[in-house]
Amino acid sequence: MIPEYEVYALRYAEHKNRSRNENFISHDEHDNSDMPLDFYCWLIRHENTLLMVDTGFNRELAVKRNRHYYGSPESLLQKLDVDANRIEKVIVTHMHYDHIGNLKAFPNATLYMQEKELHYCTGRHMLHRYVRAPYDPENIANAVYRLHEGKVRYVGRHEEILPGINTQLVGGHTAGLQIVTVNTARGKIVLASDSAHYWHHVDASTPFPIVMDIPDMLAAHNTMKQLVSDLTCIIPGHDPQVRTLFPRFKGEENIVQLHLPPEGEIRAR
Repeated sequence: MIPEYEVYALRYAEHKNRSRNENFISHDEHDNSDMPLDFYCWLIRHENTLLMVDTGFNRELAVKRNRHYYGSPESLLQKLDVDANRIEKVIVTHMHYDHIGNLKAFPNATLYMQEKELHYCTGRHMLHRYVRAPYDPENIANAVYRLHEGKVRYVGRHEEILPGINTQLVGGHTAGLQIVTVNTARGKIVLASDSAHYWHHVDASTPFPIVMDIPDMLAAHNTMKQLVSDLTCIIPGHDPQVRTLFPRFKGEENIVQLHLPPEGEIRAR
């Protein structure tokens, strides 16, 4: 029998001073309305199984990148009675600073990632300042060290990590971006990561400005829609609505339960 996992979104930071025209390639250049961006990583849990999707970033990177920091992902895990040292598997959706910028907090974890993502962020494309801007060299080096410690597993285009937890390569945002599907009590959900920063990206099939391949990003939107029957089962990587749509864990404003039914509807952007 396939387990029904609990899935928690952990909001650890925020980009507060961000406007709408920064979040879409096709936009009204005069629309400077506020559209803040949340930073999440995700915990998947069932009985004795613990798995992280991405690691977030640390306070030092928050200062460097001028992001408002609410608290480390490992401190949020403690509120769920989870010690980061117990995490033995981390699915890396991609290698941008906000998704693998806290790797040292998970010293015992093996990374499950796409080989082409590590090739991409250590290869010739990084000669371009614009392309390498969302990457942090120290954290890429940390992943390379983990590789040489035998703690990296390269996964295929479609891979079962555990029964009911699967990864799928979609690309678009980066060369090796992968999404994660998880079986829960409310059915299959998709952790979209940066294949869609906001629900509006999926709903309107419009791309985010940081993109390697626009057609692949748009194809990823279609792929996710085909995987689930309800848009609320696609969890965008940075949408503040995630925190208002799903129930909080014991009233914690920065921890919400994605395995439970939503408590409202997605607002149009």
